Amino acid sequence: MGNLVHFTIATTAEESADFRRVLWTGEHSQLVIMTIPVDGEIGEETHPDTDQILTIVSGTGEAKVSGETKPIAQGDLVVVPAGHKHNFTNTGVNPLVLYTVYGPPEHADGAVHATKEEADAAEESGQDEPPTE
Repeated sequence: MGNLVHFTIATTAEESADFRRVLWTGEHSQLVIMTIPVDGEIGEETHPDTDQILTIVSGTGEAKVSGETKPIAQGDLVVVPAGHKHNFTNTGVNPLVLYTVYGPPEHADGAVHATKEEADAAEESGQDEPPTE
């Protein structure tokens, strides 16, 4: 990839049916798109050393960060500071589509996981580790 990295991010995110797809990984941050199916969720997690910023492209859901819950919809942005337990759940009738920026990277460069189960298995097996350099 060249020096100028460009995405029409809402379109790119809407065109992906994958649960998680890493679009770009840099030394200090990472861009990931996600599609949460109806009645699905990211799953409660905590990133001890990674900040996360999530922007909702389409759909409706619920963000839960450190025990506080808020409805989310297209255009909303949610910040999850490092060390805070969080989960995002699809509460709507359509997929919940979002993009997220991690700082530093959280996933393997170029990782694509079609389903949450596939993503969880990759994390548990150590195949979804961020680059070390």
